[in-house]
Amino acid sequence: MAEQKATNVTWHDHRVTRKEREQIKNQRGAVLWFTGLSACGKSTIANTVDHKLHALGKHTYLLDGDNIRMGLNKNLGFSAEDRAENIRRIGEVAKLFADAGVITSTAFISPYRVDRDNVRALLQPGEFIEIFVDASLETCEKRDPKGLYKKARAGEIKNFTGISDPYEAPEKPELVLDSNTKGIDDLADEVIAYLKANGLLG
Repeated sequence: MAEQKATNVTWHDHRVTRKEREQIKNQRGAVLWFTGLSACGKSTIANTVDHKLHALGKHTYLLDGDNIRMGLNKNLGFSAEDRAENIRRIGEVAKLFADAGVITSTAFISPYRVDRDNVRALLQPGEFIEIFVDASLETCEKRDPKGLYKKARAGEIKNFTGISDPYEAPEKPELVLDSNTKGIDDLADEVIAYLKANGLLG
């Protein structure tokens, strides 16, 4: 975990509480953490879930891996250390969104269990929903919409998850989505059903 370097800093509580923010939105803040190999479908599923929740009148936001790396995390590469810092920063941002009562989806490969567990530890029980988008390496390589697997196989991309770097699948995720055989809408509906069943949608 990152070391606290700043000194003489003090946490300030807000006059508006998290409970009050959630009440006005008629929902509970939560982090939907989509994880899986590149091209497993996590960004597309997360985007569809976000769209469906918006249609239900819910307050949401989507943090996407590539988008974040173009701004907040533009100074990070793909070494194990940089991946850990990438996820740490996203976890802190997602925690703030959850505190604001927003249902926040994140779509990141986040290949290491310890990094995902560190984010879980930032949140209260039931707020961190780990969603494993399960697609085999073969399925992902067949899709390969950005041509990344082809480049990785040719040695043009280093530290590529599933090829030259490991992916550690979740051991006890809240949800497993079978992206090998099911369509995007059906998988998104499974997420919505989980949120409803667990009282997150008010």
